[in-house]
Amino acid sequence: MDPLGGPERQDSWLRLEDASAIGAARRMATALAQDRGFDDEHAGQVAVAVSEAASNLVKHARVGMMLIRPHPGVPGTIEVISIDSGPGMSDTVGPIRDGYSTTGTLGIGLGAITRLSDFYDIYSVPGKGTVLSMQFTARGATGPDSMTCGLGRPVGDEIVSGDAFAFQETADTVTAIVCDGLGHGVGAAEASREAVRVFRADPEVTPLSVIERTHRALGHTRGGAVAAIRIDRRARAVTYAGIGNISGWIVTPTGRQGLLSLPGIAGHNARHLRETRYELPPHAVVVMHSDGLTERWDLAAYPGLLRHSAHVIAGTLFRDSAIRRDDASVLVIRTGP
Repeated sequence: MDPLGGPERQDSWLRLEDASAIGAARRMATALAQDRGFDDEHAGQVAVAVSEAASNLVKHARVGMMLIRPHPGVPGTIEVISIDSGPGMSDTVGPIRDGYSTTGTLGIGLGAITRLSDFYDIYSVPGKGTVLSMQFTARGATGPDSMTCGLGRPVGDEIVSGDAFAFQETADTVTAIVCDGLGHGVGAAEASREAVRVFRADPEVTPLSVIERTHRALGHTRGGAVAAIRIDRRARAVTYAGIGNISGWIVTPTGRQGLLSLPGIAGHNARHLRETRYELPPHAVVVMHSDGLTERWDLAAYPGLLRHSAHVIAGTLFRDSAIRRDDASVLVIRTGP
């Protein structure tokens, strides 16, 4: 239960390590599908796909995590992301062929999952593990065409995370905010949710305006680190502004460029505010994250990952870099096909 109430969604990760967790994932998927307007037959198909994915994870990786949640911007869509640090696979094509079934699973094979889901992506590296992403959209609803994904979790046994993010996406632009409330728990969550509220009130203003408004609004909270971004895919440009230690990066196959945030605490100490404009290289990916993720990640260590969906990139970073004892959040934005 969220002690703050309100509309803000908290990601709830399910730990998968035995057969009972497979059943829990199936029940969670069924309940969410029914709540989102899926008919009984379609909800059953969602449950089968989620069960198969969970069964494969438990069988081969033994321990992993699965996130089952409503899409943040499309009411009739469910997102499923599973991550593990198991043995991984050198071949992700074979397991999705019709008739291929991994030992000990439901027997339908991962190939059936690709047909049951409206979107499917998988990335696996031997010795590092596997990240799988699926989306399901209720019949009659319009599915998302999203190239953005955010993931988060609270530290330890905290019920709510002090990190929060939000984004708005059109065909040509993405605007987004990431906030890390000072400390942990309810007080930190109050600060970060207030930042998200300010952003959602007018997401089309400049990143600098978002930061200025957030700084004023967070004065009655404990404050936090916050960064806002606007990406123009057509003009190939990024505008960015931040206070504190939210990390922002433009990532390409040849390296990454850091985005400038200035020292301070939004709501309490921010003497100098400004936004910076950057050129956006073709096929670049933008990454923003709180300090719950280490900055030592290098996507060049994951061959071909930049060609995958934002969901799989975010899941990979989350698995391997959200290793600090802190609330953690990451937002990944693809800027082109």
